[in-house]
Amino acid sequence: MHADAILGPISDELGLQRVQPLLEGRRRMFRHLGMKRIAATVVGGISTLALLVSGSAPAVANDDQPYLALGDSVVFGYITKAGFEYANPHNFVGYPDYVSQALRFSTTNASCPGEATGGFISATGADNGCRPFRASAPLHVAYTGTQLQFAKTFLAAHRNTRLVSIGLGANDAFLLETACAGDPLCIANGLPQVLATISANMRTILDAIRATHFHGVLMIVNYYSLDYSDAAATGLTQLLNKAITASARADHAVVADAFDAFKSAASTSFAGGNTCKAGLLNASPPNQFLCDVHPSQSGQQLLAHTVENTYAAATRD
Repeated sequence: MHADAILGPISDELGLQRVQPLLEGRRRMFRHLGMKRIAATVVGGISTLALLVSGSAPAVANDDQPYLALGDSVVFGYITKAGFEYANPHNFVGYPDYVSQALRFSTTNASCPGEATGGFISATGADNGCRPFRASAPLHVAYTGTQLQFAKTFLAAHRNTRLVSIGLGANDAFLLETACAGDPLCIANGLPQVLATISANMRTILDAIRATHFHGVLMIVNYYSLDYSDAAATGLTQLLNKAITASARADHAVVADAFDAFKSAASTSFAGGNTCKAGLLNASPPNQFLCDVHPSQSGQQLLAHTVENTYAAATRD
């Protein structure tokens, strides 16, 4: 069974080499203009739009309620082949941004496109593109070590953190696909070990977060299927989700069920279970009627609602 079926074809191909020198020029330009002024203008524009649409002012983030978002390109808000946009991380809006607005959290998004569970833990661990991305373009927050090292440092400095969410694991499967050159038998033979590695690494990550004496809500955001009408592909997504959440209970982590949320949203007569047709995924650059694996803004908002509802349930208990 082809590993593409877990989340689709590998889409964290960065394509940054040709634009890297230009990106540096753009960085200098942004620094010259003053990113704080730009960010303030953007936030002001978003706030005005929200006021016009909803009729009420949007929630303002509360610095006393930190939220740490960790993970891969889904969390980052990644867009494939975005060219000059990579120079400014504010171009990439992920579900943590929407959660921040809804729950009035002060959000720090440390995610990195291409991050695998091994690379999250160790600078020499398995990686599907996070390191070259970081070398070529800025993340939402700057740090020099691993994502886990940053998380531990952040939580030590922000004892009042309300929520830590983690979306991680798919890139481990993409690495298997690459190693097998797409051969279905090779992938099928290698999948059990990859899933076991994901489970072990996620246990290490959750244990390390709890070891910082973090007492807020620890949340794993699982993955959605690209096509719920494809039983084999959806089954592989479920295996991935089982692996990433295997140690959730032991570390008192809750699961934000993106799998069921996307399934429900794609269960229309038009979409027929296909998340692309449901408008939940970004259009593919070569063909606007096909999609890559990353959530559209509708998909990101659905992920945000799922996180918000899971947090509300966890804090009621």
